Amino acid sequence: MDNDLQRLQETALGEIQQASSKIALENIRVKFLGKAGAISRLSENMRNLPKEDRPRIGKLLNEIRNTVTAALDNRLDAIESEGTAQILSDVDETLPGTQFPVGGIHPLTLLQDRAVRILRRLGFALADGPDIETEWHCFDALNTPANHPARNDTDTFYLPDGRLLRTHTSSVQVRTMVAQKPPVRVIGPGAAYRRDEIDATHLNQFNQLEGLYVNSDVSVADLKGTLEYFVRELLGHQVQTRLRPHFFPFTEPSFELDIRSPGIQSGKWMELLGCGMVNPAVFEAINAKRGDNAYDPEAWTGFAFGMGLERLAMSLFGLPDIRLLIENDQRFLAQFAR
Repeated sequence: MDNDLQRLQETALGEIQQASSKIALENIRVKFLGKAGAISRLSENMRNLPKEDRPRIGKLLNEIRNTVTAALDNRLDAIESEGTAQILSDVDETLPGTQFPVGGIHPLTLLQDRAVRILRRLGFALADGPDIETEWHCFDALNTPANHPARNDTDTFYLPDGRLLRTHTSSVQVRTMVAQKPPVRVIGPGAAYRRDEIDATHLNQFNQLEGLYVNSDVSVADLKGTLEYFVRELLGHQVQTRLRPHFFPFTEPSFELDIRSPGIQSGKWMELLGCGMVNPAVFEAINAKRGDNAYDPEAWTGFAFGMGLERLAMSLFGLPDIRLLIENDQRFLAQFAR
């Protein structure tokens, strides 16, 4: 019996040493250590041995089992090492590494994030609203008359149910005032939609960033100071600004803010954004919607401003065509990858 066990161990170890693959090793394991394997069958036959031989034979079987198991593990490690060495032998360390493209943030997102961070430092909170709006939120509440060109279906995308795709993010300001009593200080970045023919300077979907501040005793001086700080933080302290009178139905007085910098459009004056003091008619419309007098024009004043991010990006980055911002050409976008 002892000789038979010794020959069994030698046979198992010899086959393990000759194995050249993981599959071959697994077959050997099943052959000797599986439920129907040679060593397992001998363990089951222990009950047929004389009682005085069982402890010695049982100990010997356990030693053989442990020896075979260790040999299997060692041979498996050796096979894996040989495979790794073979793979590494095929590698030419002198070749350059594989170049992987690095992603980046879209230039419009970069510009918007930078603008938002500046305005957040001034105390403006982020606000949001739906892209599909009602006429009241988009026009009526903003003192836009019924015959205004912006309300024509040639300028605005109307839906069959009478709603529309917002033509500006001023509707976010309206929704904020309806939901919140003054004081209010919010910015609303987001998409706007207009029926413009797409060309080098126009898109029918574009991005805006608008702001609203309502409090007691807010003046044009507050508006001017806020915008001057914003522009200089965004574009640099060398930028000059000026306010020009303008007209918007939702602000009175209304202005256009122009900027001039040696690095933007060859130092020419460029229109950046529209702004003004909130028209009291807007406060009256908000009060009517709320059913109270929370925005009493005699007690509260405010200013609003808004800009198109695509136009600003064109000037900042020297883009000849606004469509570059929506074509997703990787050769163009790679210039802005960090």
